[in-house]
Amino acid sequence: MTTPVTARDRAKAERTDALLAAAADLFAGRGYSGVSLEDIGAAVGVSGPAVYRHFAGKQALLAALLIGVSERLVAGGAEVGAADATAHDRMRALVDFHVDFALGNAAVIRVQDRDLPHLTEDARAEVRRLQRAYIELWIDSLSALIDADRDELRLRVQACFGLLNSTPHSTSKALRRRAHTANTLSCMALSALLADA
Repeated sequence: MTTPVTARDRAKAERTDALLAAAADLFAGRGYSGVSLEDIGAAVGVSGPAVYRHFAGKQALLAALLIGVSERLVAGGAEVGAADATAHDRMRALVDFHVDFALGNAAVIRVQDRDLPHLTEDARAEVRRLQRAYIELWIDSLSALIDADRDELRLRVQACFGLLNSTPHSTSKALRRRAHTANTLSCMALSALLADA
């Protein structure tokens, strides 16, 4: 039997989510070293010391942000990959899933690209483990469409991620025209994945 969630529990979870979102935006804009816990707290209307009720420190907050997003990618990718669909439809669904993620999380992608070295060794290893698991989900789906070894499939998947992850934060217009951008990126990604297949 699960314990009912109290209003206080919900409020704490919402504040934690708000702190993570604020940290993502601030880290993306200024870099990990250019942001203090006071800055993050102020962005959500609390004092710097109040942030410690949610995270042990700035490094722990960064770890929660990057590990959390990696866990969501693996869980979402696994759900899409397990769907009862044709191999092509499953691949298209994975691409659409990642495009939606990239367009909605441009700040987090920028933080991961730049600030991963600020994690502890254990946290960095966990992010890398989750990233590999996510890549393997894509490789498994792509292997049903292309007769190639896993190294070739991995190359295609990682090149696809380069396209999808870099585009949303390279131009603000891409985010303003989200539906158009999503369709363009999905079509380009599928073409790249299946090139000469």
